Amino acid sequence: MRLPRSLRTAAPVLCSLALATALATPAAAGGRPPVPDRRAQALGRAALPASDGWGSATTGTTGGAAADPAHVAVVRTRAELVAALGGDNATNGANAVPKIVYLAGTVDLNTDESGHRLTCEDYAAGTGWTLADYLAAYDPAVWGRGSEPSGPLESARAAAQKAQAKQVQIAVGSNTTLVGLGPGARLLGGNLVVKKADNVIVRNLVFEDSADCFPQWDPTDTAVGNWNSEYDSISLVGATHVWVDHATFTDGGNRDADQPLHFGRPYQVHDGQLDITGGSDYVTVSWNVFRDHDKTNLVGSSNSSTTDPGHLRVTFHHNLWQNTGQRAPRVRFGQVDVYDNSYVVGAEAYEYSIGVGVGSRIVAEHNHLRLPAGVQADRVLHNWGGTGLTARDNLVDGRPGDLVGAFNAANPATPLGGDAGWTPVLRTAVTPAAAVPAAVGRHAGAGRL
Repeated sequence: MRLPRSLRTAAPVLCSLALATALATPAAAGGRPPVPDRRAQALGRAALPASDGWGSATTGTTGGAAADPAHVAVVRTRAELVAALGGDNATNGANAVPKIVYLAGTVDLNTDESGHRLTCEDYAAGTGWTLADYLAAYDPAVWGRGSEPSGPLESARAAAQKAQAKQVQIAVGSNTTLVGLGPGARLLGGNLVVKKADNVIVRNLVFEDSADCFPQWDPTDTAVGNWNSEYDSISLVGATHVWVDHATFTDGGNRDADQPLHFGRPYQVHDGQLDITGGSDYVTVSWNVFRDHDKTNLVGSSNSSTTDPGHLRVTFHHNLWQNTGQRAPRVRFGQVDVYDNSYVVGAEAYEYSIGVGVGSRIVAEHNHLRLPAGVQADRVLHNWGGTGLTARDNLVDGRPGDLVGAFNAANPATPLGGDAGWTPVLRTAVTPAAAVPAAVGRHAGAGRL
């Protein structure tokens, strides 16, 4: 089978002596990562192909392709990553110098400047927070359900969370390419934050277990309350021209489904895997794997947002959502193209796949869905206050599936219209839905470039 165009665009780039010098570090000098070969260097210089989703619109997305040799680095620790992104995590988000950063091995973000691993207990030290005390103070039988937690223990929780956030949230500025070096490159336990930055590429990385040590209890979140956590694996907030490609997102051995119950609700330590909010625009999400997670992809901040309307133009294509609970994606306001994706739905904790929110204009075409016994096609969509979407040429368990018709038949009180009001044109090629599982299975995720 001919490889997708996104895998064929990086032409060989000759390694100049200056670039080789910038990347080379002798193995004897502390066991540093190896020099990227020419193919890896070509990936670092690669741009999003023309017409490949919304990320290719207007100026396109080139990331750090223009980086000079002094701004090309191989990193394997949190400290080296921060240094390569500009040197100071507090200001790196505003650093627009073109840069290419190759990640080698496991980069653990729950570490201090010397590389010492930090635990939840380290972040909580000196704050007065313990989970036992927090549970005792805000048990609904004691606190009630009419207001969110407040007082010393909630302040202690917030302080501990702030300490963790300082370590695990890594700011990424404009004109940056982040590429995993080889099949084993992994970003562990943290959150890349692309905030009000333009022209960013992230490719060939495993994002694993972006866990919050200090979830907040909110008894007012639904009638039964919920635990809410911080940290997406990638957060796009007011970001423009972003390409996320051939990445794998997973909770590893710390799955949402395995969390304990507190106050009768899952103690959820993860938020999203890739969330796109705050008026972000022109984003392509291609050939990724999202697996074993609950709240996967949120597009749009809130129903009352004043920054999101008119933005949030996003393309999702050739991704795999495997055993995810919801938000694949959930959309507010966005003009979102969801095509050629593979959904392998698990019966465990499944709610829905595509969330049709306020002001959303979703086109869902040529997707392939596998549903387990007991899950019917009417559950694929969920109406979060939207008016409709275009859903055509999708297959459910290998057969044509009318997703809107199935939803409306089961939900006559909240029907969805069948026209999003626009037609996508930024597609390099369309894979027939029947061929999507094989194509995505072979080529999606980290280590497949």
